[in-house]
Amino acid sequence: MKRFPKGMPASQRAVLQEQLTDIMLEVLRRNPQLHYYQGYHDVAVSLLLLVGERTAIAMLHTLSNHHLRDFMDPTMDRTKHILNYLMPILEQVDRELHDFLIRSEVGTIFALSWLITWYGHVLSEFRHTLRLYDFFLASHPLMPIYLAATIVLHREKEVRRTECDMAMVHLLLSRIPQDLPYELLIGQAQALFDRYPPPLLAKRAALQSRTSLSISTFQSFQRSTLHQRPDSVLRRITREGGCSASRRGPGEWAVASTEAPALGRGNRMVKMAVWGLSATLGAAVFAVAQTAMQWGPDVLLQLF
Repeated sequence: MKRFPKGMPASQRAVLQEQLTDIMLEVLRRNPQLHYYQGYHDVAVSLLLLVGERTAIAMLHTLSNHHLRDFMDPTMDRTKHILNYLMPILEQVDRELHDFLIRSEVGTIFALSWLITWYGHVLSEFRHTLRLYDFFLASHPLMPIYLAATIVLHREKEVRRTECDMAMVHLLLSRIPQDLPYELLIGQAQALFDRYPPPLLAKRAALQSRTSLSISTFQSFQRSTLHQRPDSVLRRITREGGCSASRRGPGEWAVASTEAPALGRGNRMVKMAVWGLSATLGAAVFAVAQTAMQWGPDVLLQLF
């Protein structure tokens, strides 16, 4: 399980552990069609540590019915099918690397924990986890697989220096480096998604888009958040005094002051940048929480 912050008193740790259990049980109780999977707690604890118990329930409810939905089936069939997108992406970008991995018979299981925990289980620094959560919340449900592809591509030289053996390659790839250039990889993952969208790869991945519940429900998720313009959300946070400038680093609010037309709905890259400004799920928390279970504005006050 993802560790709570070092130095946390045992009494506080026990309270958070109980809250974590309550959060997951509440979401599963409200959604009997969903099933717990190993790694679900990594997502839940990240939300709990950031926004508190009540809002974490609302967010986890929404994510469980959208981005995480395929992982919550009784079987892992859909999860394995999503993993099947990894090799076709690599094949499009670097055929030699793809062929090396095929010869090694390493498969894609090394990326399983990355996918189902949104990298929360494998990253040691919470700030990196939160930055990726910002990105994934603002993206298509398959974006974690595109990021996995960029990580493998980024380590291409290491992989090729490794003996072409399943155990050796798996050992290398399963140990994700902690010093990755995350902003660079995020940009590359978005570029890969734009160039090789899921429908283009679906046949190679032996997955028709309609068989994925996460993908099929993503359009409704997008429609429910269209009115959540990142620039207006950030300005509202500042106007209501919910997040003082002293809690932000220099320049972190620079994009929020741009004119609204520059942040049109079609400009996903700008939205992605805005939603990742604070690396604390900032605007993304509002976009999800405000559409989750219609809890009402009083819940959002707990965010800050």
